[in-house]
Amino acid sequence: MEKVIAVVDIGKTNKKIFLFDKNFNVVYQNAIQFEEITDEDGFCCDDIEAIENWVKSSIKHIQVEGKFQIKALNFSTHGASLVYLNKEGKRITPLYNYLKPLDINDYKGFYESQGGVEEFSRKTASPAYGMLNTGIQMLSLKKNKPDTWEQVHTILHYPQYLSYLFTKTITADFTSVGAHTATWDFDTMQYHSWLKDENISLPEPCKGNDAVLTEINGEQIAVGTGLHDSSSSIIPILENETRKNFVLLSTGTWIITMNPFSKETLTQHQLQNNCLCFMTPEKQQVKSSMQFLGRIHEVYIEALSEFFKKDIDTHLNLSLNETLCTELIDQDARVFLSENIDTDFEAHPEFLQKFLSYETAYYQLIYEISKKVMLAIDLISDEDAVLEDVYISGGFNRNKIFIEFLQLLNPSITIKISDCKNESALGAALLMKSYL
Repeated sequence: MEKVIAVVDIGKTNKKIFLFDKNFNVVYQNAIQFEEITDEDGFCCDDIEAIENWVKSSIKHIQVEGKFQIKALNFSTHGASLVYLNKEGKRITPLYNYLKPLDINDYKGFYESQGGVEEFSRKTASPAYGMLNTGIQMLSLKKNKPDTWEQVHTILHYPQYLSYLFTKTITADFTSVGAHTATWDFDTMQYHSWLKDENISLPEPCKGNDAVLTEINGEQIAVGTGLHDSSSSIIPILENETRKNFVLLSTGTWIITMNPFSKETLTQHQLQNNCLCFMTPEKQQVKSSMQFLGRIHEVYIEALSEFFKKDIDTHLNLSLNETLCTELIDQDARVFLSENIDTDFEAHPEFLQKFLSYETAYYQLIYEISKKVMLAIDLISDEDAVLEDVYISGGFNRNKIFIEFLQLLNPSITIKISDCKNESALGAALLMKSYL
């Protein structure tokens, strides 16, 4: 029976389970999508009960099948998601959607009590993102649903909740609490004092390679505490890359630009331009930029298909037109994206009337996305640093047009396509290697 590490990798769309062998090759994978449900306010959210059941039954199925022996189990999930437990350790709320509207003006008094939005955001490396700040999610529940809040005994981030399902151990990890939560003080590298003022107690984060030896369906398995997926995705490159001064573009619904080598403190200018900090499992800051550009790409793919009467996957089959790339850079026009931070994530078919063909419209969209990404790379680079490599992981690493624009916009960098797939899951697996 082959010994493996299992990783449950939960994205907003796809939920996956991977098995990694001793060489960290994927020897098994299973993927599923779930229909969303609604929370008590009628807003869409993940069906957490269905996900729980699928995770537990999938692990049991692998064990019963008998082909693989799971020696370790870890988790990677999207961020900005909390699970609230009562004194009995039972989940008491839905898994609220981080896209749910939350008016930041309702927390004006809170921000003022913490030195104002700008200083608090700098200190916590968390732009005022509403529901994307899990700390503000906590305050929202406390303020708007006091009856529910009275029942709250424990608060877990999503990866740690999945771990808890198997271990019944309360944990936290640095990658989750450091991901724009507004709960971590990056000046002192500990939880921010406002939590104590609000009588909110969170678990102390542990090292990323810590695990709890747990009996699962009669077998002893080392269960990790889980990781925030974007932070996990940089682990494989950090393990294999000897040269410094690279950035990673983690691409999907979000395009997250990460620089693990920045030593400079986050500035107000960076904060005001979509920059923040994540943390590694070892508690080191990772200066980053987080832009919802993948979502904009998704909505315009549909709009392009309808407007030009093309198949939804037409963009995948476009050949690389280097001349058109150069022409668009020379023109430097702006059609789809705002000049500053984008706040509109819906498609506007009327913009497509400016174009004679699907190809020119799509190239213009990718040019604008690429330009925003290059600006983000510049923003999170230290003043005297010389950037050498840009790694691209996720869906955009197969987009030849996107890669061409990046290279033309900065010819001095080397674009590297991450040679591993499923980086978030692999990062979570690598932290469990000592248990294999």
